Amino acid sequence: MKRLPYIFLCLLLLSCSKPESRHEDNGNVVNEIRYEYGIPVDSFLIVKGTIRSGETLSGILTRLGATSFALRQLPSIDPDLFDIRKIRAGKDYMAFYRPDSVLNYFVYQPDVLTGIVLDMRDTLHVEKKIKEITRVRKYTECRIESSLWNAMVDSKANPQLALELSEIYAWTIDFFGLQKGDCFRAYYDESYVDDTVSIGVSRIYAALFTRGNHTQEAFFFENEDIHGYFDCKGASLQKAFLKAPLNYKRISSTFTYHRKHPIYKTVRPHTGVDYAAPMGTPVVSIGDGVVIFKGYQGGGGNTVKIRHNSTYTTAYLHLSKYGKGIANGVHVKQGQIIGYVGSTGASTGPHLDFRVWKNNTPVNPLTLESPPVAPVPERYMTDFMGTVRELAPLIGFNLPE
Repeated sequence: MKRLPYIFLCLLLLSCSKPESRHEDNGNVVNEIRYEYGIPVDSFLIVKGTIRSGETLSGILTRLGATSFALRQLPSIDPDLFDIRKIRAGKDYMAFYRPDSVLNYFVYQPDVLTGIVLDMRDTLHVEKKIKEITRVRKYTECRIESSLWNAMVDSKANPQLALELSEIYAWTIDFFGLQKGDCFRAYYDESYVDDTVSIGVSRIYAALFTRGNHTQEAFFFENEDIHGYFDCKGASLQKAFLKAPLNYKRISSTFTYHRKHPIYKTVRPHTGVDYAAPMGTPVVSIGDGVVIFKGYQGGGGNTVKIRHNSTYTTAYLHLSKYGKGIANGVHVKQGQIIGYVGSTGASTGPHLDFRVWKNNTPVNPLTLESPPVAPVPERYMTDFMGTVRELAPLIGFNLPE
């Protein structure tokens, strides 16, 4: 049996042992047993590490002092439970030793939630453990100084909240036109493991956007038939079209009938909007529809054209490549990736030229008014208004008389 050097064992005792949790029960101090991945951690010396490039599970366990008996059993592990060939550099692990320096457990941590536990106390036993998730109800208010992301950081909120809000308000607020002084409030759940490690925002129940005297509220409501975000009167915040087909850095050219073309040097109409964005940025369809053209189209380069209904058609130009499964006649959903930003055709750099037609006439995408989807059905309005009355005070929203 392999044993850790005495000096290493002493260092473990000094640096890795943890005090037991204690509480009082009728005046008596009671030690609480703490578990991690089902292992009573206070009973072991723990070594934590990160897998290095080129390391194998067998090599790691050998270095950590696993018995030859345990090592011989590694090939018998069910790959559907734990494929030992697919451990990844950069992932963390934990090794649990008895005070006599014998390695009892090894835990591979592919993510913050999951632990693959190798129990080596007798015959090798492998089990996947999922940590308990704790949800904490929170309220955050932030005021825009530069960007929503920075505002979240400044208010000590999880920056993922900015992404969640941008999805809720994607149809009603131009997030690339936010102004200094704009304000967001949100009432939501944030999920944690180990009580301290955040794994993201799990649900926003209510939100409020304020610009001057204008407000846009959002309340989450769901039952067996519907779910989504609605205003205080039950109108859906989701619209038939998204505000923009990508997350872009800036608008480099607007809708006009008199633009000097940067390549051809002639004045001609530019009946679209150019969004400057890095090469490969995903481009999504702004609404449900059918692909009526996919291919190379002269100065427009790689192009996808989508008919949404009898009134609206959109086109996405200069793509570097197309989205998976995009072909003529294919039905696409709102928000589905149909291509990636490129610089094909007559283009001086990576950008998306986005165009919209209404009844075959070009219209400015930035001023396009999108019709909403169906509101809360009348038969659910009583339940919906009960939810609104409960949530509105929590975000400081005054219901109209």
